[in-house]
Amino acid sequence: MGIRERWQDGAATLYIEHAERGPAPGMPEEVPDSVEVPLEVAASYRARTRGLLGRDGIEGAMLLTPASSVHTFRMRFAIDVAHLDRRLTVVALTTMVPGRLGLPRLRARHVLEAEAGAMAAWGLRVGSRLGVRLTTR
Repeated sequence: MGIRERWQDGAATLYIEHAERGPAPGMPEEVPDSVEVPLEVAASYRARTRGLLGRDGIEGAMLLTPASSVHTFRMRFAIDVAHLDRRLTVVALTTMVPGRLGLPRLRARHVLEAEAGAMAAWGLRVGSRLGVRLTTR
């Protein structure tokens, strides 16, 4: 998706390209060069507010846009959170348990959420470049 295009709620596919080769500390040895993940885009105020609340899990990931921070109040499971800049590059990663308030990141324009442990399995790390292909319009 181009930088100037308007985001809309819906289904998409997330592509992860790793900035550097080889595993980072604490990451699995076998990390593929690129990964495709099912993605839900939450671009409207209503969709961002609802987010992952009331769910027992998520298949793939959810992209909140625009967003620079998240919370896990009233959530039922721990999540991995990746803060992304305007070009969809990961600027920060964290894992949050239910009942926490995340700090906003200054350069973050989007937030990617997934079940705890999923981002490590995908090989996602600071500096990873992401791509999004919308499947519904």
